[in-house]
Amino acid sequence: MTVEKMVESTECRKEKIRQRYRGVCASEIDVIASVPKERFCGEAKEKRVAVYVRVSTGDPSQTSSYELQKNHYQDVVNRRSDMRLKEIYADEGISGTSLRRRDAFLRMMQDCRDGKIDIIVTKSVSRFSRNILDCIGYVRQLAALNPPVGVFFETENVFTLKEGSEMSLSFIATLAQEESHNRSEVMNASIEMRFRRGIFLTPPLLGYDRDKDGNLIVNEEESKTVRLIFFMYLYGYGCVEIARTLTELGRRTKQNHKSWSANAVLQQLQNERHCGDVLARKTWTPNYLDHKSKKNRMDKNQYLQKGHHEAIVSRDDFIAVQRLISNAKYGNKGVFPKMQILTTGVLRGFVVVHPRWAGFRADDYVKAFESVGDWTKGISDTTIQVLAGDFDLRGYEVARGEFFHAVRKVSVTLSADSMKFSAECVRKLESEYVELLVHPKERMLAVRPCGKEKRTCVQWSRQKNGRKYSRTISGSAFLPHLFALFGWDLKCKYRVSGARKQKDKDVLLLFCLCDAKALALGESFLSEKETLYSKDGIKNFGNSYYGQMKKEMDFFPKRLEWNSKSDGMAYSTEPGLNVTDEKELKRGIAEMMQKIRLEEEHG
Repeated sequence: MTVEKMVESTECRKEKIRQRYRGVCASEIDVIASVPKERFCGEAKEKRVAVYVRVSTGDPSQTSSYELQKNHYQDVVNRRSDMRLKEIYADEGISGTSLRRRDAFLRMMQDCRDGKIDIIVTKSVSRFSRNILDCIGYVRQLAALNPPVGVFFETENVFTLKEGSEMSLSFIATLAQEESHNRSEVMNASIEMRFRRGIFLTPPLLGYDRDKDGNLIVNEEESKTVRLIFFMYLYGYGCVEIARTLTELGRRTKQNHKSWSANAVLQQLQNERHCGDVLARKTWTPNYLDHKSKKNRMDKNQYLQKGHHEAIVSRDDFIAVQRLISNAKYGNKGVFPKMQILTTGVLRGFVVVHPRWAGFRADDYVKAFESVGDWTKGISDTTIQVLAGDFDLRGYEVARGEFFHAVRKVSVTLSADSMKFSAECVRKLESEYVELLVHPKERMLAVRPCGKEKRTCVQWSRQKNGRKYSRTISGSAFLPHLFALFGWDLKCKYRVSGARKQKDKDVLLLFCLCDAKALALGESFLSEKETLYSKDGIKNFGNSYYGQMKKEMDFFPKRLEWNSKSDGMAYSTEPGLNVTDEKELKRGIAEMMQKIRLEEEHG
């Protein structure tokens, strides 16, 4: 095709387009009129109007604003013949940045969806919502209904069904949200300044009244309930048992209710004001829009003032209760525990393991051992002699148990959260409950039989079809600390072989933790080198023969009275903590309950 023909073809196409878009005569087209856009007023049809009213606080000073808004819009609607008041929806003492607890607002929205409302009237955008997403989102939802529902904001003179209203509404809603943000910042700064100067909030608290200056004054009648709660928990009662007891005794909450819940009891136990202290900003609000508070975990400054007011319980008892609460998930019940270290018998130097208490750290075991001296030192003056005709075993070693198969052997397998003894252990000891003891210096683990009534007992076996089987022992509370004491890796399991030791009727199992065999979690074994050899590499396969004999003689000298079931000596890991004695707790609980019952009987 030549250039001339191409130009001619292009011009033809353009001319055809021009002719097409000249259209036809207007008289040939019948226009079907659209439905007129909704206007806030001036319509002949009667409109069902909903009025939304909100004030942000429940303070009495806000009541006037609340009532004025309701009365004003009631008068406005009643004066118009084209409007009929459907209902006034009112939220009092509710923030506009969130829809939480705005029951009237949510009910109004549902009535709009049900076709009961044509127009919503409210004073301003900030009354409707201070959250831009909520404001625009709900306006769009209302406009999308069939028929659409409009919102009229009186102060801004904005009607949402009017074209171009969304841009203005978005700008105004943004300003309203930012105003809330500024108010929140100012309030937080004011609270910070108050706390720095020791000006604390004093909300209602069981056991205290407030004087005209807001100071906490002990309420003698309510304080009886507080003391009873703390004494009972320290003695070993759980929150559920305490709540049941308080309900039966007819003791009242701060809200004057006679029915107690476990959570209500726990709140009293965790409130530091009962010991005379004040800890400010235990919680904080990360987002001013949703107002959801969270526990303050060093996110914001906290302020503690000791001796702020008169105490109902001692600070030491309060601290002990907090320790007990933090360990409750491990099943610990009873008086605030102390470490027990044995100073006599074959287990001298061993520290009793508390299986349901996570408060004893690796250093505590060492300090408990050191507090009474090294009881394994110089206890045996035995010398080993090789007589004529005997084999001279110098240079020979007693191979560690990790070189031998563990089936039908006395052994225990430990991980960071559980431990399990072999079935042979159960058969050797013949006791359903046992007590665990560790020697921090020699890295030994001892197991001795005990009764179910002991606070430190663990159930290590179960019975089925007349036979006893080994049972897994949960050790989340104490095993991580033992791993730290032994220098073990928390990611590994360890298997240790042991032996049964007996003298007369005294019997126990003994495990040397130095000979532990590492096993990978989820795998059979680690590499051959890691599995078979200790930190000394291939320098040795165990202890020297005569060194092993000397060690056993030190632990089990013939002249020593075993007394393996002896109780230990108490060692406090917090020597400055003077917790109420168990006997005093028992006596105090009995006296308080008797007085309460007598008071109830005599009105």
